[in-house]
Amino acid sequence: MPPMLWLLLQVAAPALGFYFSISCPSGNQCQQALLSGNDILLYCNSSGARWYYLFTRGEKGTFTSLTNISNMEIMPEGSLLIKDPLPSQTGLYHCWNKNDRQVVQYEIDFQDVTTLHVTHKGLGQRPLQNETLHLGGKELIFTRWEPWQDCNHCKEPGERKRLGYCYIEERLEEAMPCGLYLGDVQVWSSRLRPELQVEACHVQCTNNTQLKMNYVIFDNFRLDEETEFVWLNCPLGSIYRPVNWHANDTPLTWESQLSGRDFTTFLDPSTGGRQLQVFQPAIYRCFVQQEFVAQFSPAANPEALEAQWRENEAQWQEARKAPRGRADSVLKGLKLVLLVGIVLALLGALLKFMHPSPGRKSKQVLMVK
Repeated sequence: MPPMLWLLLQVAAPALGFYFSISCPSGNQCQQALLSGNDILLYCNSSGARWYYLFTRGEKGTFTSLTNISNMEIMPEGSLLIKDPLPSQTGLYHCWNKNDRQVVQYEIDFQDVTTLHVTHKGLGQRPLQNETLHLGGKELIFTRWEPWQDCNHCKEPGERKRLGYCYIEERLEEAMPCGLYLGDVQVWSSRLRPELQVEACHVQCTNNTQLKMNYVIFDNFRLDEETEFVWLNCPLGSIYRPVNWHANDTPLTWESQLSGRDFTTFLDPSTGGRQLQVFQPAIYRCFVQQEFVAQFSPAANPEALEAQWRENEAQWQEARKAPRGRADSVLKGLKLVLLVGIVLALLGALLKFMHPSPGRKSKQVLMVK
């Protein structure tokens, strides 16, 4: 996509809700499980705010400033933007105002999105079952599900998804996200991972618009010559929002992908379908929260255009010859009919001459030389 256009989208993104925002009442402490690899905005309404962190994994110590973390940026209004967060960045995040007073505190568990367990209810696929973890007691590992997101399509059948986060519950204790509960404790279990569940949906269209953004067209994508595929990125899309793709007006569904029927495209589960991998040229359109936001058209290939031009030229020349050929055939047919008519007339006259009518004498004389 054009670099300048992508830059403009990035600049305008926070105001348009490009980043999924987490908020917490002022003066409170909030706990939240999220997914790694997906941008997040921790809200803090304090201009000139300073942020400090204490990661629960790796080296522990006093709270450290976030100013030197490459994937983190303090926004002008005070919120903290974390791009492509890592599981290792699970920990405590504190926002302080200019007067060195804490405004809000977040306890964030960035669960590893690369281990995401994806299921579709329509295919009979089942989510993860509860398990018991033994760390000196009997801790229960379970999935805490978020509410279903809105249907990604309206008027026609669509799909909706919901996220599930790994939680651990100890007897008589409040459940906690797995990463925050375990901290630095090294435990291996296939159950310690987040989930994504999909199901079919069918809703009516409404006039409620939330993004309020004009769509953009990217008309220069092309397949990589070596890998023979390309990744398309839907602006404003997120694993936390409904996303829908169409290829030449045909919806691309999770059901087709998870059932193994569609190998022409690949919806990336780790981004909730925001990124689409394509293997053949087509017109691809993406929708976020049922709103059309972008269209991707394949770039023109000079060799393909020349071949198409030659094919069109040949068809045109053939079309020019076709009427003349048909006219020649008709003319030949008329000549043949006329010739047959003349022959038949001559034969009839000859027969009449050789066999005169009864009771009548012929005065004609046939002369043979």
